Amino acid sequence: MNEWAPIAKEYDPLKAGSIDGTDEEPHDRAIWRAMLARYVPNKGVTGDPHLTLFVARLNLQTTEEKLREAFSRYGDIRKIRLVRDLVTGFSKGYAFIEYKEERALLKAHRDANRLVIDQHEIFVDFELERTLKGWIPRRLGGGFGGKKESGQLRFGGRDRPFRKPINLPTMKSDLYGEGPVEKRERSWSREGVRDWRARDRDPERNREKRWLERERSWAWGESNRERERDSKEERSRGRERKDRERKDRERDRSRERDPKKQRDDDKHR
Repeated sequence: MNEWAPIAKEYDPLKAGSIDGTDEEPHDRAIWRAMLARYVPNKGVTGDPHLTLFVARLNLQTTEEKLREAFSRYGDIRKIRLVRDLVTGFSKGYAFIEYKEERALLKAHRDANRLVIDQHEIFVDFELERTLKGWIPRRLGGGFGGKKESGQLRFGGRDRPFRKPINLPTMKSDLYGEGPVEKRERSWSREGVRDWRARDRDPERNREKRWLERERSWAWGESNRERERDSKEERSRGRERKDRERKDRERDRSRERDPKKQRDDDKHR
């Protein structure tokens, strides 16, 4: 517990897949892939990793010029690298910005996170590929990102830090009756849980209470049955009434047709 920190100081795929960093077995296949991966950072990337920011969740229409305009307010920028698809040349939605001074880097890291650029709320963090030991990118099952729908959430980063672990063994021992009796009774009384011995103090009262509850349940069931019976009778009476009304209407229509038919017969004669 003393070594716990909300942000990971060293990347461990197993811990990154746990909400508090205490899991002992992987819970999805991506964690297995990340644990078996042997990732080497891209040697073709140049620049000082300790002066570089990672910017994600960009609008796909955002350009390098727009990024320079937004991030130059924090200090002098040495280089901007907007990551693009090698085939199509379209933006992949994230970029790396290298500053000339550490002061500008820290200011941008503090103030630019959740900044809105081209109707998108961006995410800003330090570059981790070359600075965090053991780093595994998202495409290999690592990273600190992920969506809830995919079931591959990763924790320990700025966006989703670790939660402080709960001391589960101590809690379990208190709940299941391990430890001193006095301590257990005090914990139960604080939580408002009734002492198990109180059930046998007055058996007659408990028996009467149970019978009252049964009678109430029977009465409730009987009233439900009566209501169902009444509703069935009302429905049957309603159907009979509708049948009578329909027959009356048919009889009236037949009476109206008979005189007219008689007049027509007289004319033909």
